[in-house]
Parts: sequence; structure tokens; C-alpha cells
Amino acid sequence: MALLLDTRLLLRKIKDLRSLTPKRHKVKEKWAATRAKYPPTTLALRHFDSTYSIQLGKLWPSVRVALLSERKYGALLNNFAHDAVLADFEAQGCRDFIRDAYTEAQPCLEKESEVVAEEESIPVSTKKSDSDSQQLAPLQLSLNIKCLVFPRGDITRFRPARPDTKRLLGYYLMDAASVLPCLALNVQGGHNVLDLCAAPGGKTLALLQTHSIGFLCVNDNSASRTTRLRKVLQSYIPKELLTDEKLRITSFDGTQWGEIERNTFDRVLVDVPCTTDRHSLMEDDNNIFSKNRTGERRRLPEIQAELLLAGILAACPGGEILYSTCTLSQIQNLSVVEQAIYLAKENHGIQLQVVCLRALTQMFGKTFHFAPDLPLGEMVIPHLAANFGPIYMCKLRRIT
Repeated sequence: MALLLDTRLLLRKIKDLRSLTPKRHKVKEKWAATRAKYPPTTLALRHFDSTYSIQLGKLWPSVRVALLSERKYGALLNNFAHDAVLADFEAQGCRDFIRDAYTEAQPCLEKESEVVAEEESIPVSTKKSDSDSQQLAPLQLSLNIKCLVFPRGDITRFRPARPDTKRLLGYYLMDAASVLPCLALNVQGGHNVLDLCAAPGGKTLALLQTHSIGFLCVNDNSASRTTRLRKVLQSYIPKELLTDEKLRITSFDGTQWGEIERNTFDRVLVDVPCTTDRHSLMEDDNNIFSKNRTGERRRLPEIQAELLLAGILAACPGGEILYSTCTLSQIQNLSVVEQAIYLAKENHGIQLQVVCLRALTQMFGKTFHFAPDLPLGEMVIPHLAANFGPIYMCKLRRIT
């Protein structure tokens, strides 16, 4: 009790001494240090409420709840590591959603192959269009890509990965829906592949798991993000596979790639910067809805179209381009693809074919929720029972 009284007396004396402190040494409270009246996360939610409620209609309330809830992750297994983590994950109830879906779909894929074989024997004059036969074509997946998830409704978190005896991490935690663009890209043996906006590196790691890439070029226009990307690759990929003969890491402006390297790559992944809906709703730091980034946010669709057009120019005739975002925005998704297709034809004389990804959505419908009846591309939408996404993807094939 005596100690408490002494402490109060000391504090009172200190307070009295403040009046004797010279004015030049007094510190005024910083009003700007208080929380903004409308933080970026609030501005983002207001924007999404006004736009996505119209775009998604009755789906928006459930998607909104999922976006504001903790997201689910998947564990992308690292085939180059030596730790036997697969058995541990399976013992916890995890499953490799890619292999499981492929096993379940195998009987249907065999029937589709028979249909395609029958159509190939039909005279040319009576055959269906190329777009129709593409929809019937069997889906080819690289089963070397392994991504484990907990069952629907299970929100158990994965523990952080640990290095093996060679200092390689056994798995990479990411939104499991982010693996779908890598599967849809359908990399085949010896392909030259460009990842135009590669940082932070999750999709790059997924592509390397295929063991099919002849040469991989990964690029990001941010030097700091490229540095982070390099560290991620060094943590997961053996040094002998990070040589200049097999991998090139660059930090160029992706919109100018068509002027750097044209008609070169068999596969191009264009995972563009976007409003990153989940981050915009959950984090005020580095938020695209900050008032000082309004101009940057408004320019996003223009930059995205330029990046996709650069990816189209970088692909060789017959090559395939996969455009993806992590936003629900129709302006950043479907509209950007339409604009890039138009510019490719009008300015460069390039004909493109939209590749149907419906087989992918049918195969993985038990793991993800997909937006129904999109006129162009496919999109994973968040849902509380399977809180992955959003991920939009559209695949293009360069004809000329």
C-alpha cells in the first residue's frame, strides 16, 4: 500500500514538472496517428458491395461472408524434397485433391476419348467445329503436381514447413485454387514456359513440379518482389536446377515483353496484379484501396490488358496463354480478355481461340465452388464450406 502511494506521489510530481518544461521541448500529440475514418478495408468492402452485388446477384451474400472469414490453404508438395510429409498429411485427414479428382473422373475421360476417336473418323464435311471438339477432348493433367487440402468444412491449419537434410522445404502453403491455372496450362515435356508476373512464386513452384519444362523464364517488374521470388525458389528447388540453362529470372516491365521476346514460348502464364480482393478486405497495409493509390487502382484494367497482350505476343503460333487473377471483378477478368483479343487481332493480326475449361470445373467441383455460366473463362468463388479463391482463369490458344 505504501509503495502504491509513493508511486502516485511520484507521478503527480512529474506531471507538475511539465509546466516548467521549455516550450521548445514539449511534444504535441499527432492527430494524424489516429485511425482513419474510412480505412482502406472499409472502402474496399463498400466498393465490392456496390459492384459485386450486381455482378453476382444472389451469390454475393454468401461470397461476402466467405471473403470476410479465414481462408483455407492447400499444401503444394515439393517433389524435390526428401521428407515423407505425404503420409503425415494423409494421417491428419488431408487428401490430394488432384489425384482424387483424376481417379474419380477416369471412367468419364475414357468415354470422352472414345467419342473423340469416333468423331475423328467422321468425314470432314460433317465434323463438329473445333470449339466443340475441344470441349470433348480429354483433360490432360500433370499428376506430378500434388496439392493436399483438408476436407470440406474442416478449417484446420497447416503447420509451417520444415527443411529436409538438404535444406529444402517439403511443401508450400498457398490458396489451393491457385494451382488450377498451372494445371490448365497443360505443360508438356520440353516446353519453353514464361511466367510473366511470377512473384511471390507459388505458381512458379507448381509449374516446376511437373518435371516437364525444358526452359522456364520467370519475371516480375518489381525488384524487391523478384528478390523474394529468388529466395522462394532457393528454398524449394535444388541448385542444379536453378542454372542459367534451365531457368532465367528477370525484373522487366512485363507490358513490354512483346518487344523483348516474340513468338518464343510454348506456354505463357499471365497472373496479373489485381485488386486482390481478400487482401483488400483484410489488411490495411499495402492496400490498393488506400486513397493515395486511387489512380493506380483505376489503371489496373489497362495494365492487365497490356500484360496479357504482351503474353500473347511472347507465345509462339500454336502456343497457349493462361490469364488469371485473384479478383471477382468482371472489369479485370472477362473485359480484359476481350480487350486483349481485340488488340491482338487489330494491331498485330493474331488470331486467338478461347480454350474451354469446363472439363476442369467438372473435375474439381467437389473441392471448389465455381461461378455458374460465365461467358468467358472460369472462376472459383469463395464459399464457407470450401473457402478458396477467388481465382479467375481464361485460356487462349494462338492460331497465327
